[in-house]
Amino acid sequence: MPEPIDLIILGSGSGVPIPTRQHPGILLRYAGEYLLFDCGEGMQTRLIAAGISPLKIDKIFITHWHADHFGGLLPLIETLHMEGRTRPLEIYAPDAERFVSGLLDLSYWGIGFEIKTINVDYEKPQQLIYENERYQIFSLRAVHSVPAVGYGFKERDSWHIIPEKAKKYKLYKRALQSIKNRGFVIRDGKKINLKDVAVLKQGRKIIYSGDTKFSKDIFKFARGADLLIHDATFVDAEMAKETYHSSVEKVAAAAKKYDVKCLVLTHFSKRYRDVKYIAATARKFFKNTKTAYDGMRIRL
Repeated sequence: MPEPIDLIILGSGSGVPIPTRQHPGILLRYAGEYLLFDCGEGMQTRLIAAGISPLKIDKIFITHWHADHFGGLLPLIETLHMEGRTRPLEIYAPDAERFVSGLLDLSYWGIGFEIKTINVDYEKPQQLIYENERYQIFSLRAVHSVPAVGYGFKERDSWHIIPEKAKKYKLYKRALQSIKNRGFVIRDGKKINLKDVAVLKQGRKIIYSGDTKFSKDIFKFARGADLLIHDATFVDAEMAKETYHSSVEKVAAAAKKYDVKCLVLTHFSKRYRDVKYIAATARKFFKNTKTAYDGMRIRL
């Protein structure tokens, strides 16, 4: 079984929050790591309510510097300090160094841990900004009223041993580990390649758009994605266009065109207290559409 990827929608609202829809925030948990995408107001309490200690956050990815997406950042940092955090915290964002430095200047607290700021180039269509042996994070060019990006999480492809084939070649624990590491083993003078006993499984892909009008760069990366979490601030296409947000119909139609497996709409305007109509509208274009809500959990 693959390592589960767990996501929690911590906030599904937009610029003006309502009691049931707070400012944006998404937690992604994978292989013991905790990644936070956007950090709206009150993020510490929302993490705690979801059963997640804020101290577990490894990295924060800010899509853009509108207050509904970063208003909880300084309070979260101060909470981490008061809770005794000592390990570094990485913050990725367009012009991260300038904005994070400005936020910290507003605080009288001396922060007791290192904050590493990584500037994200918002003009590049796609850029690899972080990677390790398990996954990669890409920034994706968004189209908004201020410099903005979306983010793509890409699990690395991995080989999965087929037990029947391994048994056929009499490969067991040590030999299987060796073939995974080297790509082949020698058995009775015969070379056995990894592809003879395993199948290459494509890694899972998750995209979070942040705030954006329709962006080809985001959807190009999202082709075939397991999950796309996308701005759907307005039903009205003209209003969405004027405010540099996305309309429900256009996002849903694009999700179908680009073979997305599951679409989750979020960042709803406060005017939509009941999103059943939004869901029904989107499903006319793409059936596997869900509407986000605060506390929503998704497992891949």
